[in-house]
Amino acid sequence: MGVPYIPVIGLVGTDLLKRRDDMVVAPDPFGGGTMTVVAKAMRPDVAVFHVDQADRHGNVSCGYALEAVILAEAAKHVIVTAEEIVERVTESEATGAFVPSILVDTVVHAPFGAHPAGVTGRYAPDKAQMRCYLAAARDDDTFAAYLKAQVFDVPTHEDYVALFVSPEGQRPSRTVRA
Repeated sequence: MGVPYIPVIGLVGTDLLKRRDDMVVAPDPFGGGTMTVVAKAMRPDVAVFHVDQADRHGNVSCGYALEAVILAEAAKHVIVTAEEIVERVTESEATGAFVPSILVDTVVHAPFGAHPAGVTGRYAPDKAQMRCYLAAARDDDTFAAYLKAQVFDVPTHEDYVALFVSPEGQRPSRTVRA
C-alpha cells in the first residue's frame, strides 16, 4: 500500500511481540484509549509461490484462497511456479485467488512443485515427507543434510519428482530421507 506501517488487530497481549522487532504496541492515534500492534511494512525483493494454473502471460489461478495478490503487490519481483500452463486464465474462470499478469514477472511450469505440500484437486500433502522435513528442521546440521539431499544434490526438477512419483504418476511407498 506504500505506507511505512500498518495496524494489526488481535496481537496485543501475545508473546509473539517478544520475538519480533518489526512490531510494536502503540496507542490509538485518534484517542480511543486502546493499544494496537503496528507492524513495519514489508517490501520483499522477490516473492515466489506455487499455483494450480497460469498462462504464458502471467495471469494466475491459484486454485485456493490465498493472499497472493497482496504478496504480489508488495514484492518488487514475482515468480510463480505452476502445476499447469494453460492457454488463458481469466479472473472469471479462476479458482481461488486470481493474480493478474501485471503483477507477475515470471511463470515456471513445475508440476508437483508444491511437494511435499499438496495442491487441491491434484495431489494430497505427502505426510511422510512432511514428517521427515519437520524432524530435519529441529537441528541446523540435520536440516543442512536434508537440504543437501533433497534440494542441492538433485540436478533437475524432473529428478526431484522422480524421487517421489513413479512413471505411472503414483507416489512410491518409500520415503526419501536426508
